[in-house]
Amino acid sequence: MHYLHTMVRITDVDASLHFYRDALGLEVVSRRDVPQGRFTLIFLAAPGNTAAQVELTHNWDPEDYGGGRNFGHLAYAVDDIYATCQRLMDHGVVINRPPRDGRMAFVRSPDGISVELLQAGAALAVVEPWGSMPNVGVW
Repeated sequence: MHYLHTMVRITDVDASLHFYRDALGLEVVSRRDVPQGRFTLIFLAAPGNTAAQVELTHNWDPEDYGGGRNFGHLAYAVDDIYATCQRLMDHGVVINRPPRDGRMAFVRSPDGISVELLQAGAALAVVEPWGSMPNVGVW
């Protein structure tokens, strides 16, 4: 057995691609529009790691998916937690749980899906402004 992907329902393709691709840095592996089923599937993965994919499912007819926290979260190891969080902020993403410890941060997608970012290897030294940033909202 091996991991294939995690599916997340989305409500806005453009907003979700801005978050997952542009801000978070995932790459689109494939996209399939299915007019007869009225849905779009977009598979993304971390650069160089297509073994762990996220499937974004967009149902063309509006649906209410609730708050997103019932899903739990996606988690990604990153090479530099501070640079990753800065890139996300530069793309307008709120850092809900800043990496005050040099190790872990949380952000949320446009549909409220929590994404945990973990520093690969040992935690980085605590630096400002990250060390004193407060939590914002929920994650």
